[in-house]
Amino acid sequence: MAVSQSGLGRGAGAAILAIVLAQWFGTSLWFSSSGAVDGLSSWLGSTPAQFGWLIAATQIGFIAGTLLSAATGIADRFPPERIFIVSSLVGAGLNFAWTLGPPDLILVWISRFAVGVSLAGIYPMGMKMIVKRAQAKSAQALSWLVAMLTLGTAMPQLLSALGTSLPWQSIMWGSSALAVMGALLIAAISGHGAGSGADRGTGQRTKTPRPPQASQPAAARTVSAPAAGDAPLRRLLRDRMFRAAVFGYVGHMWELYAFWAVVPTLVFAALADPSSPTGLAATSFLVIAAGVLGCVIGGIISRRTGGAAVAAVALAGSGLMCLIYPLLPDVGPLLIAALALWSLLVIADSPQFSDLAARYAPAELTGTGLTAMNALGFAVSVISIVILQSLIVTVGVAAVWLLLPGPILGLVAMRPLLFRRREPKPDPDGRAPRD
Repeated sequence: MAVSQSGLGRGAGAAILAIVLAQWFGTSLWFSSSGAVDGLSSWLGSTPAQFGWLIAATQIGFIAGTLLSAATGIADRFPPERIFIVSSLVGAGLNFAWTLGPPDLILVWISRFAVGVSLAGIYPMGMKMIVKRAQAKSAQALSWLVAMLTLGTAMPQLLSALGTSLPWQSIMWGSSALAVMGALLIAAISGHGAGSGADRGTGQRTKTPRPPQASQPAAARTVSAPAAGDAPLRRLLRDRMFRAAVFGYVGHMWELYAFWAVVPTLVFAALADPSSPTGLAATSFLVIAAGVLGCVIGGIISRRTGGAAVAAVALAGSGLMCLIYPLLPDVGPLLIAALALWSLLVIADSPQFSDLAARYAPAELTGTGLTAMNALGFAVSVISIVILQSLIVTVGVAAVWLLLPGPILGLVAMRPLLFRRREPKPDPDGRAPRD
């Protein structure tokens, strides 16, 4: 992995590689139900609208988990490795258990909600572990992490393509097995290569060495000393630059998960032979997985231009694709290529927003800041998923225009990150300027 060769110690590089792989495996739980959509819908006897709410159940559970974490400060009171391991094992068990019982839509909804809660201990904790270990190179390392989230999201489609002759339950079981493997990877590196965080067994935080703040102009930041009893979320949102990162991310999230949720529908409409379930699943996997390339390329470019610039270009590009996609001629290969490009752009800004939020949050509130940002973003995503799932059935492809306000408002929100005094050039060793 490129990050491990860019000035990080060998131990830290190996730990980061383990974290991004564990993120890939753990987040395969997220859209496992989408990979089994035909068999699971038939088993449950659910309508398309009911199945849309089943997908939303995981998002709602994730929101509940991140809100609980942000409100209680759990993300900064316990080692992130421990939270990740427990969450992965619990999520794997929840994702597996209900497949052994009789069909019950309510029980499955509750189970998927609980899986979403467990994911609140996987995705944000993966980001925190990366920030701890990568330090000044966190933007590039986070790009790899979000790339693995993207690949994890696409994995159920790959499992579906590979297992067309297997029962639909095999997709759920495969995702659960991957989550267990992710927990084992984090257990293997737990306590090694971390530059900061909670001391094992005590829950007490050590000081986190952070890069100098000189490149963050005082005029651009509104920082106040924490008062006694000052609520963590109030402290975080008092910072103008942190707010800009968070609300830029919220605009991005209005588009991202709703787009991923309808990729199979859009691919089905574009394929020459949509009757082939293997072709549909494989093409959907490749379209979503194109986002891996966007994350990696964005991380490399951000080392020279800064994360805010990369996020703005990706956000504008995905918004443009959202605008023009319904206007493209009905030519299958062209539509699939356009979907892949859209997929590449729609996720490329995500690691940059995460890095920006982590950099502007107080060091002792990094975990809380990231989980709060995730909670807001995923709350918005539930609304866009449910509305788009309903509209695309009645309106058709033009329904994706519903997603366009997300990139537009996200660009407006992140203006403070873009219009600032010139940043210092990167250090001679290649480290990126701070955003």
